[in-house]
Amino acid sequence: MDYFIVAVTTLAGLYFHWWIYIRIRRWMDRDLALSMAAGDPAMGAYMLECLAAAKAQGIRRRHLEDWLHQAACDYLKHGA
Repeated sequence: MDYFIVAVTTLAGLYFHWWIYIRIRRWMDRDLALSMAAGDPAMGAYMLECLAAAKAQGIRRRHLEDWLHQAACDYLKHGA
C-alpha cells in the first residue's frame, strides 16, 4: 500500500509540473505577441491571431519571436 501512495503522489506531482510548464509557455507566448502590439487593441487582436496561425503552422519557439516581429511589421506597413 505504501508503494501505491508513493506512485500516485509521484505521478500527480509530475503531471502538475508538466501542466504548469505548458501553461507558463502559453502565457509567455501570449505576452510576447501582445508586447509587440504596444497597447493598440486592434493590433493586439491581430497579433493573437498571428500567434494562433504560427501554432497551426508549427513555427518552433526559437523562431516564434522573429515570425511575430515580421507579422507586426507587416501590420504596421499595411495597416488594419
